Amino acid sequence: MKTIARLFAFSAVAAAALAAPAAQAQQAAAQDTARQIAATASTYIAARDGTPLYYKDWGPKNGPVVVFSHGWPLNADSWEAQMLFLADQGYRVVAHDRRGHGRSGQSWEGNTMDQYADDLAAVIETLNLKNATLVGFSTGGGEVARYIGRHGTQRIAKVVLVSAVTPIMVKTADNPNGVPMDVFDGLRKGSLANRSQLYKDIASGPFFGFNRPGQAASAGLVDSFWRQGMVAGHKATYDSIKAFSESNFVEDLKKIDKPTLIIHGSDDQIVPIATTARAAVKLVKDARLIEYAGGPHGITDTHKDRLNNDLLEFVRR
Repeated sequence: MKTIARLFAFSAVAAAALAAPAAQAQQAAAQDTARQIAATASTYIAARDGTPLYYKDWGPKNGPVVVFSHGWPLNADSWEAQMLFLADQGYRVVAHDRRGHGRSGQSWEGNTMDQYADDLAAVIETLNLKNATLVGFSTGGGEVARYIGRHGTQRIAKVVLVSAVTPIMVKTADNPNGVPMDVFDGLRKGSLANRSQLYKDIASGPFFGFNRPGQAASAGLVDSFWRQGMVAGHKATYDSIKAFSESNFVEDLKKIDKPTLIIHGSDDQIVPIATTARAAVKLVKDARLIEYAGGPHGITDTHKDRLNNDLLEFVRR
């Protein structure tokens, strides 16, 4: 009986010994999963209405801050050339996916310029960013201007508007040289009919200037634009057409009291320079305009080296 008892005791010890590594492995796997979840969660913040906003935060956390706002129907990935370049220069660079775009939540409501501005404020305040340079491209330029109009410049050091929709795009009685409403109605119609094809047509044509004589389209740039557009929500991108085309930023621009750089391509077929950048520079005190001769709308890619260096020179001052 003693021998049998010893055998049972030995078996129990052996079983425990064998189970320990398995339990440790299971625990390690659980901890790894928790770390992955925490890491994923750390790339989101909540807008004031609870909508999750995805963001990227690259470069040294103690570096000077540059915050990027993207265009329609893109997301933060559209800034990767500028973010990588400036992060390598020692800057902390932050960009979020606008609500309804990219990896952010697809809220049914709130696809307006005021909400976009408040979401940008949520990013800046949650991360406690100070003395930041705000850089807005196209729709993002309007978002930056409206942010300043609604939240002021207490946390802002400088402003850059790239191919921006400011001060107003659509043709109105007060803006007779603007883009006719028929153009934006066409975007809405194309979005409802086949938005996948719409994005391909925009990217392979006027966005990068590939429809100009002698210009060969880059399949990579077209694919990237299309991919970002299709990740965005249909409702969000549809609503955003009204937001970027009809919002009036005149009073917002007048409230900018920080050094401001405006950069725009002279051959921008999406956001014509005559009624946007050349008008905006007159509304912002001491703003400076740089025109890229022959540059299309998407100069963040087609003229990225020049843009990167112009940004660096401006933020270094």
